[in-house]
Amino acid sequence: MQLKSLDGCRLKIGSYPSFTYNAYGGGGKATLLPSPSNSILSLRFSSKTFSIPALTSRTTKFLSLPLPPGLKIDMSLDKLEGTVDINSGEVLLKFESKFIFSIGAIIKFPALLVQTTLTTEKVKGKLHEGKGLALQKNGKGKLVGISTIPITGNKVLDTFLGLPNEALAELQCEIK
Repeated sequence: MQLKSLDGCRLKIGSYPSFTYNAYGGGGKATLLPSPSNSILSLRFSSKTFSIPALTSRTTKFLSLPLPPGLKIDMSLDKLEGTVDINSGEVLLKFESKFIFSIGAIIKFPALLVQTTLTTEKVKGKLHEGKGLALQKNGKGKLVGISTIPITGNKVLDTFLGLPNEALAELQCEIK
């Protein structure tokens, strides 16, 4: 199986407005694992080959404007694994990643640690809620997840983002 990330994604942290994000071109192939059922596929993506496009002025808008040039958020995948129900289209994936914010080549902040379950179901936290979309016949769906982002130890970044703080991710994707 292969997961492809698409345009129309969204990221939100705390009370800040959402970032809209074109993640088109990201993704990777999964390794199928033994599963207790023929209708449930267990899969694991390799952190070495799975790619996630960076949030930059080309891929991301905030308040309907592109991110300023030089601002960049790279994502480094640590874990992406879970199940796909081929009958219902329901997806549950454990997601662990580091988000690294930088300003040009000069300033690089400590990584934001993100751990969540991405699902096609509804999610609700203290600040955010989202609704996924089960995989359709064409393989397209929407995964959502809520995570509490812990403090980084960098006082500027922690204060600016109000860490620890809740974040919401919405990933438009295709899984085939």
